[in-house]
Amino acid sequence: MWIFTKHGFFSAVCARQGDGAHHRPVDPDRMMVRGRLKSHLEALRQRFPELLADCAVVETGGTDYAVRLFVAKTTWAQVLAALVEETDYDNFKSEVAEYLGSPGAKYESALHEVWGVMRRLQK
Repeated sequence: MWIFTKHGFFSAVCARQGDGAHHRPVDPDRMMVRGRLKSHLEALRQRFPELLADCAVVETGGTDYAVRLFVAKTTWAQVLAALVEETDYDNFKSEVAEYLGSPGAKYESALHEVWGVMRRLQK
């Protein structure tokens, strides 16, 4: 699943068993949360230190997502539930602009592009 938050963009999938190498079976109890930017995963860890403190951000060369962290599926569910509970805005892109300010300008711009692509799908 793709998850866009004011903290950043994440792609969350089941991790593979063991070291997570390709062609390993899926571990249905563990998630691999991937990001394009290390700062996005670090922001998520800072927001949820009690849940993600033990989850190191791993940089991966030569993969489609530059960074990832591994977390128990039950813990990931708690993170997602907390993100829902803290939602207090009525316009996501505006919230990102306000929350991240200038450092988040590239992310906000990318969100507008994604919005446009999905808008065209609707038509």
